[in-house]
Amino acid sequence: MTEIPERAPAGRASPRFLAGVLAVLVHAALVIFLIFGVDWQNRPPIPMVAELYAPPMPKEAPPPPALVKPAPQPETAKPPPPKVEPPPEVSKADIALKEKQEKERLREEREAREKEKRERELEKKKQEELKKKQEEQKQAKIREAQAREAEALHQQEERARQAALQAAQAARAKAFADYIQRISAKIRGNIVMPPDIPGNPEAVFEVLQLPTGEIIQAELKKSSGHKPYDEAVQRAILKSSPLPKAEPAELFQRALTLKFRPRE
Repeated sequence: MTEIPERAPAGRASPRFLAGVLAVLVHAALVIFLIFGVDWQNRPPIPMVAELYAPPMPKEAPPPPALVKPAPQPETAKPPPPKVEPPPEVSKADIALKEKQEKERLREEREAREKEKRERELEKKKQEELKKKQEEQKQAKIREAQAREAEALHQQEERARQAALQAAQAARAKAFADYIQRISAKIRGNIVMPPDIPGNPEAVFEVLQLPTGEIIQAELKKSSGHKPYDEAVQRAILKSSPLPKAEPAELFQRALTLKFRPRE
């Protein structure tokens, strides 16, 4: 490990420096002595005086101040421990009273807990009933709305059905009227009108026919009041057999009621 040279205090030379200076001076004196020593053999020696100066001795550092031990403190006397008083004796009556009070307290706490529990259960039940009632009302409203919707749909369907039925009936009535018109036209073509028919009386006949249109019977249901005209119509009906067929076939009727007037 390299030693770090000590620094001399400010204002004075270090011991090593002084020793070096002293060594230089000694060597210088020795060289001078050798030079002048040769001449000293030829010449009388000249006395030479060399003054040597030694550096002042370094002052010693003052010793560190001595540690002063604190004076021992006098021990304080510890206070005596407090005197523990023995617990007062409790009589049996006091013990019984305390036990009774403790039981009463526990009983009251138990009753309070049970009351609180009952109240919570009652409130819970009320909330459940309220929720159930609200749900029932909600479902009832839904059912009512569904019933109204179903009724409206039923009425709409019924109106559509009635309209379709009426349209079908109207179409059937028109087709049947056309069918009767074709039969009546054929029969009128075969009537031989008698002379001197007063007014425009109506004769009504019921005609029975087969699906082929062949006439079975022609019966007078209402007389026109003019017998020759009634007989002329009856002969024309029988002459018109077979009658025109129904188109479509569903329009066929076995018994037909036919009305005739002389001026139609």
